[in-house]
Amino acid sequence: MKAVIQNEFGDTNVLTYTETEIPKVGENEVLLKVAYTSVNYADIKQRLGNKGKGQFPLMLGLDVAGTIEEVSPNSSFSKGTRVIAFPKGGSYAEYVVANEQLVFRIPDSLSFEQAAALPTVSILSYILLHEIGQVKKSDTIVIHSAAGGVGSMLVQLAKLAGVQHVVGTVGNLDKEGYVKQLGADTVCTYDTFAEEVLKQTNALGANVIFDSVAGEITSRSLDCLALYGTLVQFGNSSGKAGNFKTSDVHSSCRNIKGFSLGTTRKHHPERLALVAEKVLELFDTNKVSLPIAHIFNLNEASQAHKLIESRSYEGKVLIEI
Repeated sequence: MKAVIQNEFGDTNVLTYTETEIPKVGENEVLLKVAYTSVNYADIKQRLGNKGKGQFPLMLGLDVAGTIEEVSPNSSFSKGTRVIAFPKGGSYAEYVVANEQLVFRIPDSLSFEQAAALPTVSILSYILLHEIGQVKKSDTIVIHSAAGGVGSMLVQLAKLAGVQHVVGTVGNLDKEGYVKQLGADTVCTYDTFAEEVLKQTNALGANVIFDSVAGEITSRSLDCLALYGTLVQFGNSSGKAGNFKTSDVHSSCRNIKGFSLGTTRKHHPERLALVAEKVLELFDTNKVSLPIAHIFNLNEASQAHKLIESRSYEGKVLIEI
């Protein structure tokens, strides 16, 4: 089968389009013929070696949309079923293997393109909003990187849930129109959001802040987080760790919560099935959607990475297999 692998960490030229073996199906696993995979910022970090040691050859990719090609004995799935999945060992390939707990049927009416855009960002966003952030309708919330995949979903899900005031941050105000179209009430740059949030809340601050950037953004977020507020930290796209002191939280009764979809897939995959069912229904009924910024061919994976790194896109970037 055709696949994209790398044998060292580095820039996009380490991504090699090559021929490799079709993976074998083990117990409680399925083999999938991939239609599309999405490109996530985590792929960039892994390619560069920012997510720890790699076992080479390494294949990137978190999620796929496709059809089941082969199942293990006594499987609840059958060949030809349309699904989304979180495969093991990467997704930049014509065929991948996934544990059945991380495979979810998709409605016939949902296109593979839209299905491929949703697994990581939509399931993550739903959990962040409803389980980790426990956002209420009366809240003022801040969503960092609001034009990205997770940000785009968080804004839509928040407005669908009736959240009163959604503030989105962007690196460049060229993306303001896009984020407001998604449903954000206010759009700010990373430089101005803290002052703007305090201004719009009469100095009370935001009730929940979703931070996937870290670095200085974490500190600025704490500058405008309300008493009893929650900072939800789920990434560090800035490449830097965010810092806080115990005095930032105890006297103000504020809290900081962390969440990782990767950790949850590994240790508690059973948590995802119900969430996947809910977000698939939202997409199938057109209550939410994700714009596709660009679709690349598998042999153009390096170009897909360059677009992600440029941050000059809105929505999701896909690779067609």
